[in-house]
Amino acid sequence: MKESDQIKDNPLTWDFDQSWASFLKPAARLCLNTLDFSDLWDEEDSTEDEGLNSTNESSACLGAPPAPPPLPPPPPLAPPLPSASHKGETVKCRTLKLHWRELQSLAPLPRMTRFGTQTIWSGLEPVHLDTNRLEYLFESKGNSTSFSVVSGKQKQPSVSVLGIKRSNIITIALSSLPPPRLLPPAVYSMDSGVLDREDVQRLQTLIPTEEELCLIKEAKAQNPHSPLAPAELCLFTLGEIPHLNSRLQLWAFALDYDSLEREIAEPLFHLKLAMEQLSASQTFRCILATVLAIGNFLNGHKARGFELSYLGKLSHVRDTHTRQPLLHHVCVLLMQLYPQSSDLYSDITAVTKAGKCDYSLVQSNLIQLEALCKSSKEQLKILDKAEEKRKGGKAEKRRGGVREDEALAPEGSIRHRLPKILKECEERLKVLRAVHRRVINRFHSFLLFLGYSRAMVRDTTAEDFCKTISNFSLEYRTTRQTILLQRERERQKSRAESPSLNTPSIRRKHQQTPTQDNEEQRRLEEVLRTPESTPRLDVTLPRSRRRMTDIQEVTLTDQKSHYSLMASSNVTNKTDPRSLNSRVFIGNLNTLLVTKADVEAIFSKYGKIVGCSIHKGYAFVQYSNERNARAAVAGERTAA
Repeated sequence: MKESDQIKDNPLTWDFDQSWASFLKPAARLCLNTLDFSDLWDEEDSTEDEGLNSTNESSACLGAPPAPPPLPPPPPLAPPLPSASHKGETVKCRTLKLHWRELQSLAPLPRMTRFGTQTIWSGLEPVHLDTNRLEYLFESKGNSTSFSVVSGKQKQPSVSVLGIKRSNIITIALSSLPPPRLLPPAVYSMDSGVLDREDVQRLQTLIPTEEELCLIKEAKAQNPHSPLAPAELCLFTLGEIPHLNSRLQLWAFALDYDSLEREIAEPLFHLKLAMEQLSASQTFRCILATVLAIGNFLNGHKARGFELSYLGKLSHVRDTHTRQPLLHHVCVLLMQLYPQSSDLYSDITAVTKAGKCDYSLVQSNLIQLEALCKSSKEQLKILDKAEEKRKGGKAEKRRGGVREDEALAPEGSIRHRLPKILKECEERLKVLRAVHRRVINRFHSFLLFLGYSRAMVRDTTAEDFCKTISNFSLEYRTTRQTILLQRERERQKSRAESPSLNTPSIRRKHQQTPTQDNEEQRRLEEVLRTPESTPRLDVTLPRSRRRMTDIQEVTLTDQKSHYSLMASSNVTNKTDPRSLNSRVFIGNLNTLLVTKADVEAIFSKYGKIVGCSIHKGYAFVQYSNERNARAAVAGERTAA
């Protein structure tokens, strides 16, 4: 068989002799989320050096003859003799030189690229210049060497009047800003293409004070020929912009309004959605009903409801026997009575988000946003009046030959759209104010729906309420997952230790019909709904019994029984008062391991057993009298 056929038959065979680069194949479409890189070529996987090497290797493989050695350079030509025709021409004057780095060789590219095969310089069109004007404008005054010496002598130190700390702060900010000469046009037009939001914030920290401007002007007047230091030049340039603080505040408000509105609207939306999720959650209603029933039984008082802040204390209340928290028993009972219930935490995700918000801060942000919008309108009026005055004196400035300092803002800039932006912000602010008022009022109505009094509603904040419910739902989910994991481990252990499924007893249990399962579930619910006046006894079987490890609680219940005087029967469902107080209920029983004979062997020493029935997960033991039942409870509690 050929090697190619073997590769076809075993496409997943890994050859460890091959390098990792041989397995890296180009993807069909280069896309990363929303970023499209599909226009990249496969040839661009290799670098320029690899391309050159591959070109040289390919030429070597073709067996082409080597290139001939280069010809020797031609001898230098003799300098041209002065001719009579050049005597009448004027000598070219000296001009300033541009000290750039000249590109020596502009050879074609080694391979075809997306930009072509030639450099950008080869495709430039010739430009026709007015050489006479350029020669006049950039004429060098005197000898270059003497110019450098004279300039070195005449160089004056820069003027610096600011403190070291202030100067360092300005210098650091200037490293991220455009040159100072470009700042006034960008501020006048509010050009976001030149200055972004961070740059505007930096400029707000660089606004010069009156004292700083006076010091800079005095120093400039005393040293008119000395340049200003970079920090002083920046402040001097910014100080020439009228109403600089108002302009920057207006610009920042126009850029920040969307984010400020989002900081208020998102928490309100989370709170609205949290109320909807809580009111629609059936698991939350089942938990409230279960906790209320348990509390009424333990307290001996029938309450109609309780404050939901007590849900956070369910994990702190523990039983006196197994030391399990009350939340554990609530979760077990809920999973038995309502198997379709969820973990609650995944149903109320908006409650968790709302619990992380500070709604007092939301209200203060709304008040602050209203104040900013109002102040922005006043600042815009001031700028409009100042521009009207400046436009009125524009003609006089041009007649006198004075250049206007402030550049006119182009059409479509933020400065021209400011009136429209502020009008839109004002309308959106009205909507935001109405949303805030209605969501908070709905939250108060929701607390009344939960049974809170008006005094409790005034004292309950939205973030505290949502945080309490969120923390409880997280604890409930953790407890539920722990119980499910424990049951799964017990099932795996029972499968490993249980006999073969071919035995008659196991086969009968697996052949139970759904009707029998429903009947057993109904009987269990009847047991759990027994009247509160019925005396209940708790018992825990000894942990040392090997086949009774899953028995967690034994309680006295009200069920009917039918006795046989000669042997115990399987009928334990009578409701007469005598049988009411003489039956023991065993819950959470692993019926795959425990049989009826095992239960009778354990409890027969306390009295005559007239009835015993084994069901899926629990069992009943019926004694002939109440005294034997209580003795069984007391004996098993002592043995535990």
